[in-house]
Amino acid sequence: MKKWLLWTGLMTSFFVHAQDSLTLKSQVAKSIEELQDFVAIPNDALNADDIDDNLIWLKRKFGERGFNTAELETENLPLFFAALPVDDTKPTVLIYMHFDGQSVDPSKWNQPSPYQVVLKKPDEDGFETVPFEELKDDIDYNWRLFGRSTSDDKGPIVMFLNAIDLLNKEGKEIPFNVKVILDGEEEKSSKPLPKAVKQYRDLLEADFLMITDGPVHPSGKPTLIFGCRGITSLTITTHGPYKPQHSGHYGNYAPNPGFQLAQLLSSMKDKDGRVTIPGYYDGITLDETVMATLKSVPDSDSEISQKLQFKSHEEVGNFYQEALQYPSLNIRGLGSGWIGKNARTIIPESATAELDLRLVPETDGGRLKELVKNHISEQGYHILNHTPSKEERMVHDKIVTVSEGSVTDAFRTDLDNPYGKFLQEVLKKTFQEEVVRIRIMGGTVPIAPFINELKIPAFIVPMVNPDNNQHSPNENLRIGQLAYGIQAFYGVLSSSID
Repeated sequence: MKKWLLWTGLMTSFFVHAQDSLTLKSQVAKSIEELQDFVAIPNDALNADDIDDNLIWLKRKFGERGFNTAELETENLPLFFAALPVDDTKPTVLIYMHFDGQSVDPSKWNQPSPYQVVLKKPDEDGFETVPFEELKDDIDYNWRLFGRSTSDDKGPIVMFLNAIDLLNKEGKEIPFNVKVILDGEEEKSSKPLPKAVKQYRDLLEADFLMITDGPVHPSGKPTLIFGCRGITSLTITTHGPYKPQHSGHYGNYAPNPGFQLAQLLSSMKDKDGRVTIPGYYDGITLDETVMATLKSVPDSDSEISQKLQFKSHEEVGNFYQEALQYPSLNIRGLGSGWIGKNARTIIPESATAELDLRLVPETDGGRLKELVKNHISEQGYHILNHTPSKEERMVHDKIVTVSEGSVTDAFRTDLDNPYGKFLQEVLKKTFQEEVVRIRIMGGTVPIAPFINELKIPAFIVPMVNPDNNQHSPNENLRIGQLAYGIQAFYGVLSSSID
């Protein structure tokens, strides 16, 4: 509760001038209604019909604001593109957001439907549901809107639209050409994006890219992120007998793939969590200037440990931000035999580990996967890309099947980039707060195709509250963040670059 009050105090200080502005509050009220309408359209990334329904809504809403819109066909689902009329004398900003969402299990939500926004106010036990009629004219910025994609990422889209409304109401001339690209497959890795960006390169041409996805820093301060890690994956399966065997009859005799896999995985990291595979961290150097920037982020390692409930962190870096500068090797899932009440006295036929590898700009995903596979081979395993045949089983002592996932590249823009300085100054002036600058964030946004093809700098300007439960049940958006996002977009789109 103490931490929540600190968050409330910080964010309230941001919105003092907003609370004095009837115009902004009126716009926030409209944005709440618009978000309810938008969220009511299911947007499961795995359902193509959902994406089509959302495209209809987007065409109408952007069209009402004077944007020219188009569906950009791809190898799978279309992208949504919108642009205001172009003036060749102005610089161009390209804004990326996404409108698809994670799948939902309604039984895990504390409301009838994840696609019907519920209004809640904080109380000592968490949050209490209140009817929307209680908002009235005096909107409480600490109340929250619960529903799928309220924060990730329909909320920022609604913030942008309502910032455009405010600019139009006040007759502000936007000193940029504004282009918007909205992704309908972000939650399933945006696989068509690289080819689509190449195909529509001329249409997407811009001077810089602004991504509005993800939460502000946990301190509640305005946040500017200069990069994000990439990702790739490996699936590793060890093999024992061709089918499960009685552990009494064949224990101590038939090889156990669970133990093989455990030994193989443990050989990849030391006791402090550092990857031991030679060359895994090659190319990464952090000079004094970079370290000063990393240390300026107001993180608390002790608070992170308390929140996640572990005593000691891994030693890849000396503190949280430093750890993010290196590629990771993560076991995201393990499986072998049966567990719990279904446990059986057997030697399993196989054991599987799902690995994800987070990438930084210095580390190529294809190269890291090769390093891991070379390491597996050096442990005495014969590597296949398929389930072994009887003949293969009888030739090799230890067999592992390895399958590879696609690569999403990392990106990182120079901290001294002039467009980055512009965004930093706008956020500082808008919220009267020092801006938290993050060199690279831990998660992945599929932005590298824009950078690689368009050759432009990119920046993430997060808008939503850090405790928004994105991807999880009870996803939510703090109403104050709607005001924050409207103000942030308004500040950027009404300010000129010196």
